[in-house]
Amino acid sequence: MAQGTNASLQIERLNGGHNSTCKGSVSAMDDEKVENLDNLNQLSSGKPPRNVKMESEIGILGLVSPSSENSVFLPIFRSGSWSEKGPKQYMEDEHIRVDNLHEHLVTSADLPSPGAFYGVFDGHGGTDAAYFTRANILNFIVEDSQFPSGTKRAIKSAFVKTDHALADTKSIDSSSGTTVLMALILGRTMLIANAGDSRAVLSKRGRAVELSKDHKPNCSSERQRIERLGGVIYDGYLNGQLSVARALGDWHIKGSKGSKSPLSSEPELKEINLTEEDEFLILGCDGLWDVMSSQCAVTIVRKELLMHNDPERCSKALVTEALQRNTCDNLTVLVICFSPDPPPKIEIPRNHRRRSISAEGLDRLKGILNN
Repeated sequence: MAQGTNASLQIERLNGGHNSTCKGSVSAMDDEKVENLDNLNQLSSGKPPRNVKMESEIGILGLVSPSSENSVFLPIFRSGSWSEKGPKQYMEDEHIRVDNLHEHLVTSADLPSPGAFYGVFDGHGGTDAAYFTRANILNFIVEDSQFPSGTKRAIKSAFVKTDHALADTKSIDSSSGTTVLMALILGRTMLIANAGDSRAVLSKRGRAVELSKDHKPNCSSERQRIERLGGVIYDGYLNGQLSVARALGDWHIKGSKGSKSPLSSEPELKEINLTEEDEFLILGCDGLWDVMSSQCAVTIVRKELLMHNDPERCSKALVTEALQRNTCDNLTVLVICFSPDPPPKIEIPRNHRRRSISAEGLDRLKGILNN
């Protein structure tokens, strides 16, 4: 077990192994028809849908409130994390938390303030790729010539550099790979970059907003790309080997550098401007989302924050819940809050209209009941 701390930066090296992960098939598309079809696939494979509006076993508090764009709002970052190897023989996840990017970086004069960086790296085929990526990807971003004026280009370039470095580093097993989910926040602008099946979920006044797609081989858009590049999918596995459609490393599948591979290392990016309605962000590996919907996770964290306002305990609560739901994978969860205060309670307005029955109506009711 590896626990998060309240330090501005947490980096954990976890015991590695070469166990293959047991991952389900999850689909995610923007188009509503495709998303509904993918949710049906989720249910048929015993997995929760990606997002639901109501979840009775938890007691949802998420209600949509009016938008409150506020140009004065600046987030204050505090985070917590929790990891467990679960039923797997080895722990292959890595993660990083940097609540204060300016204190962490040697040179940060040109960065907007405040700044923060978070990442979850779900390794497979050992910990080599996940550990290397966690240790280097932030440096590749900030050292890029396009950073910070062209942050999106710098992030995409960093993914390529990390992927190529994994191929060139002789001490790294070529069969080792990792998914990457990261959040880079500069001022009010938050950039989510994802390659793999981890997921980023934002709580907007208790409503779950998914900021990433699960890159599973059976996902409609990923399947089309894979098959177009000559790849095949067997029982939800890319080329019968890997249960994700995007990852860094895995050069035993990708072949030589520069060649077009069905296994992509290109991240999908999502940019949003944070407002006062945005309460916290959850970053979790697929071991969490295999057994829990996005809305359920947000509801659990919100209830926990209202009780103790501790993001680390919230992360632990999600991991504990996933273990109780019999997840079959490693678990790593990060909870990042954007305010020092807990989220506000959502009051459900009561109907103050008084209803009464007339004397005539009461007499008629009595007559019906007597008869």
